[in-house]
Amino acid sequence: MKLISWNVNGLRACVGKGFMEFFNDIDADIFCLQETKLQPDQISLDLPGYHQFWNSAVKKGYSGTAVFSKTEPISVTYGIGIPEHDTEGRVITAEFEKFYLINVYTPNAQRGLARLDYRMKWEEDFRTYCVNCAKVKPVIICGDMNVAHNEIDLKNPKSNVGNAGFSPEEREQMTNMLNAGFIDTFRHFYPTLTGAYTWWSYMYNARANNAGWRIDYFLTSRDLKDNLVDAGIHQNIFGSDHCPVELEINI
Repeated sequence: MKLISWNVNGLRACVGKGFMEFFNDIDADIFCLQETKLQPDQISLDLPGYHQFWNSAVKKGYSGTAVFSKTEPISVTYGIGIPEHDTEGRVITAEFEKFYLINVYTPNAQRGLARLDYRMKWEEDFRTYCVNCAKVKPVIICGDMNVAHNEIDLKNPKSNVGNAGFSPEEREQMTNMLNAGFIDTFRHFYPTLTGAYTWWSYMYNARANNAGWRIDYFLTSRDLKDNLVDAGIHQNIFGSDHCPVELEINI
C-alpha cells in the first residue's frame, strides 16, 4: 500500500502548479492533504476511483485537511472530539479494516512562540487521541506536524533554537509522541541521512540551497514495524513550500 501526504499550502494554487500531474503519476492508495485553505464547495476535483473527505476550517482560506482513498473507509471522523481544537479543520480519521489513518495539520507555534501555550495543549490532547485509537487497532499518522525533531532535521539548527518548530518544548512533544508507541518511519529507514527536508521558506533562495526543515511525517504504531517497506521524500515535486512525503507498507 502506498500512502502520500502533502501540505499543499492552498490547494487551488497548487492545482495550478502541477498537483494533478503528481497525483495521477504517483497513483497512491491513500492521498492526504494539509493546509487546503478552502471550503469543499470552492473546488471540484475529478478523482475517479477515489473517495473524498474534507475537513475545512470555520475561518475561510485557512488551514484544512483532506483525504482521498481508493478503498472506502469503514468510518470517517473529523477533529478529535474537543471543541477547542475542532474549528480549524486539522484532523481527519479514516477507519479501515486493519488500521486507523489519522491525517493531521498541527498548529504552528507562530513567530515569537505566540501560540506555544495552545500548541502544548493541542499536543497533549492529540497524543491522547492517537493513543486511544491505537488501543483499538494500529494507527498510521501523517501530516505536517510543524516540528523538526532533531538537529539532523533542519539545515541550520543552531540559529533556529527557540524558533517556532524547533523550540525545546515542541521537540519534547514529538519525543513524547514517539515514546507513546509510535515510529518516525523516515528515520526508521534513514536514521543518519542529512539534507532530507520537506519544507523550505520562500525567502533567501532556501529551496535552491536546500536550507530546509523536515516537518512532515508518517508515524505508525510500533506493532506495524514489520509491515513497513519504505519511506520517502519527493523533494523534486514543487507546487507548495512543502513537498510530498510517502510511506509504503504491507497491511
